[in-house]
Amino acid sequence: MTGSAGRRPVIAGLGMTELGKVYGRTAGQFAADAVRLAVADAGLELSDVDGILANSGVSGGVDIWTLQQELQVRDLRLLTEMQAFGSSAGSMLAYASMAVQSGMADNVVCVFADAPRRPDKGSAAAYTGRRKATGFEGLLGASGLTSVNAMYAQAARRHMNAYGTTSEQLGAIAVAQRAWAARNPLAQLRDPIALADHQESRMIADPLRLLDCCLVSNGGIAILVTSADRAADLRQPPVHVLGFAQSHPNYPAARGSEFGLRSGAAQAGPAALKMAGASIADVDVLELYDCYTFTVLITLEDYGFCAKGEGGEFVASGALAPGGTLPVNTGGGQLSAYYMWGMTPLSEAVIQARGHGGERQAPRNDVIMVSGNGGILAHHSTTVLSPNAPS
Repeated sequence: MTGSAGRRPVIAGLGMTELGKVYGRTAGQFAADAVRLAVADAGLELSDVDGILANSGVSGGVDIWTLQQELQVRDLRLLTEMQAFGSSAGSMLAYASMAVQSGMADNVVCVFADAPRRPDKGSAAAYTGRRKATGFEGLLGASGLTSVNAMYAQAARRHMNAYGTTSEQLGAIAVAQRAWAARNPLAQLRDPIALADHQESRMIADPLRLLDCCLVSNGGIAILVTSADRAADLRQPPVHVLGFAQSHPNYPAARGSEFGLRSGAAQAGPAALKMAGASIADVDVLELYDCYTFTVLITLEDYGFCAKGEGGEFVASGALAPGGTLPVNTGGGQLSAYYMWGMTPLSEAVIQARGHGGERQAPRNDVIMVSGNGGILAHHSTTVLSPNAPS
C-alpha cells in the first residue's frame, strides 16, 4: 500500500476464543469475547477502539447494536456489519486498512463469530435447512442440487472431467493439512491420516468424501488493525498489510460458464500481489480458504502456483505438507483445525507472520498470502501480509 509510512496499516492484535465443540455461548458472546482478547493482545483498552467491522456465520448471531452495547464502547467513528460469506474476513481487513490509512479511524477491530453447533445434534444439522425455491433455483432443487456440498461436488466433478483430477489427488490435500494440524494444539482433529483413510471415508456428495469437507465449529476470532506508528509502542510484533483485492465472478447459469474451472482467485490474487509489490515467486506461506479440498486445488491453480489443470499433480507431489516446498494451511485449515470462515486462514497467517507457530512455524515468512472464499465460489478475497514493513 502507498501513502504515509506512519499510517500504513498493520495487524496489532489477535483474539481467539475457544474453538470447536464449545457450547453454552451465543455467537454474539463469542464475538464480544474475541474483541476483548484482540484488544488485550495488542496491549490496548476497549476505550482505544474507534472502529468495529463485524461478520457472522450461518447462525447470524452478531449484530453491531448488541455488540456495541455488550462491549460498552462509545463514540465509534466506524461501525458496520459486512457479509461476503467466507471472503468477509479479507474484505473487512481491507476496509479497516483503508480506514486507518485515510485517518477515518485509528484502531479498528474486525470480528467473526458463529455458534451453529448444538450438543444434541451432529455437525451436518448446522447447515441443513429448507427454504422455498422458485425459478431456476427450483429447477436446481428438482435435480438434486439442494446443498452446498452438492454444488461444490458439481464444481469438483467438472474440474475432474476437464483436467483428469482424481479423488486421490484431493485426498493428498486432506492428508497434508492433517499433518500440519497434528502440530497445532488448537486443532479439533490432530490424529494423522493416510490417503487410504481419505479413500475409505464415506461419500458425502460424489466425488467429495467426508475428509474432503470442512469442520463445523463454534467460536469467535478478531483482529485489531492500527497504524504502523501506533503499533511501534504496542505489545505484539506488527503484521504489515501489504496488499489486498476482491473478486466476485457471478457465474452465468448457462453454457460457457467457468464454474468449477476458474475462481475469483484468478483476478484477486494478481491484483493483491501487485499492490504488495510482490510476485508468486516471493510467497513463502499460503493460508487458503479450504471449505473443501477442491477449493484449495483451484485456488492454487488460479493464483499461479501451478498451471491450470496441473493442480492435481502439484498437490500429490507433497509440496503442501510439512517439509514441502510450499507450506499451505500450516495450522490444519478448516479441514482439520477449526471452521471460522475467512478468519481461519487469516488468524493462522498472523500467527505465522509473528513467528509464533511453534512446532508448525514455517521456515520463511517474509510474504504470506491469504485467501477467502464465499458462497459457491462466488466471492473471493486475497490478502498479502508480512512481518516486514514495505520498502
